Amino acid sequence: MPTTAPPPFPSPSRSRRPALGVLATGMLMTVLDGSIVTVAMPAIQGDLGFTPVGLSWVVNAYLIAFGSLLLLAGRLGDLIGRKRMFLAGTAVFTASSLLAGFATSPEMLIAARFLQGAGSAMASAVSLGILVTLFTEPRERAGAIGVFSFTGAAGASLGQVLGGVLTDALTWNWIFFINLPIGIAVFLIALPALPGDRGLGLTAGADILGALLVTSGLVLGIYTVVKIETYGAGSARTLGLGALALALLAGFLVRQATARNPLMPLRIFRSRSVLGANLVQMLMVAALFSFQILVALYMQKVLGYSASATGLAMLPAAAVIGLVSLTVSARLNSRFGERRVLLAGLVLLVGVLGLLTRVPGRADQADYLTDLLPVMLLAAGFGLALPALTSLGMSGAKEADAGLASGLFNTTQQIGMALGIAVLSTLAAARTESLTASGRPVPEALTGGYHLAFAVGAALILAALAIALTILRGPKGSSRPVTAGRGTQLAGL
Repeated sequence: MPTTAPPPFPSPSRSRRPALGVLATGMLMTVLDGSIVTVAMPAIQGDLGFTPVGLSWVVNAYLIAFGSLLLLAGRLGDLIGRKRMFLAGTAVFTASSLLAGFATSPEMLIAARFLQGAGSAMASAVSLGILVTLFTEPRERAGAIGVFSFTGAAGASLGQVLGGVLTDALTWNWIFFINLPIGIAVFLIALPALPGDRGLGLTAGADILGALLVTSGLVLGIYTVVKIETYGAGSARTLGLGALALALLAGFLVRQATARNPLMPLRIFRSRSVLGANLVQMLMVAALFSFQILVALYMQKVLGYSASATGLAMLPAAAVIGLVSLTVSARLNSRFGERRVLLAGLVLLVGVLGLLTRVPGRADQADYLTDLLPVMLLAAGFGLALPALTSLGMSGAKEADAGLASGLFNTTQQIGMALGIAVLSTLAAARTESLTASGRPVPEALTGGYHLAFAVGAALILAALAIALTILRGPKGSSRPVTAGRGTQLAGL
């Protein structure tokens, strides 16, 4: 049974920038696809005849496949080679995008979206693992993670703008067709740009039972969470499915503690940085759902903005996030350490959600420059928090487990997103219904629901701050570099 780590990635200077470009573009494509669909939903419903309930599965099918397969894909990347997994995922995603663009029925589109989610999981799960083993010097790695984080944040905002433009100018089909040239280019450039790796071999961790337990548990768990809005948090259906999902995941942990070749070695959780960063990310992403989605709904349903105008109104947030991620985050992480930069970013994000609890409930009372632009500018906190959190989330994992750590980090991100969608949207809807029943005008009732969601989101960020202060403790300074030796850590606090 192989017990040694695979050879470290080579890092010739000429190959690293194209490799970073490929990984960042792959992340952009994945995030873009997750947000570009939202503004095209009415057109998709009218053309394919979706029911209101069925339409939600255009998003849910992608989310469930993506979130549930990340952990498995990350570990398989360690076993068969991270480059192979990235190429396979890009190919699956690109082919399924073509299928989605040609969809002629709800069933065909939902199946294509599920395949897109699977392809995204395969590529995304190993991207960070490739990046941190390719960029080993702390300052270079911090800069590379800043670029990687920026593309993710920019993709979310760009998707809303691009989705509206493509749907209005062409048809909804083009929100999927646009992935074809990007996906083909990423695949072709990745072939020579990404360094090859043999992987540990399937015998080093081919835990089939563990794979079945974790994948089925995550699928069922994410499905349960995204359906809370439909069935209610206290319904027998939600509680029963939730209990079954927890039982499957508990069985997975027991299996990993006893299996000879575990799919997910539990040693990865011995690192305070890995454990703390994943917990912080789950809370932060859940809270920021209320910023990305509910702010857009507020601008359209309360202020009367069009889809394109909403996307443009949110561009300042993408701009400041990009500016901070690309220009100052790496320097701040190197000088002050990722933990301190993360704390500063979280404080700014508390300000974002705190200001949103005060937005007016009537269009004639709202002013973009005073009510919303400060919120967009404070979103720079995300540009500070995400690169620092990404570095921390990948620290403490051994080189042989880089794909697993990458998959785990992305999995907690998707779980946080699912929780944010279910919990915050349910709270907002319930509050809106209560205010409407009491006779409040619809815009004010909607705003009241959004206010509650923003307040809960701020509380989640405060909880993330508490975890960062207590769990993410370590020596002063930035992450240490990966060395060429076997079994060394990628980074440490």
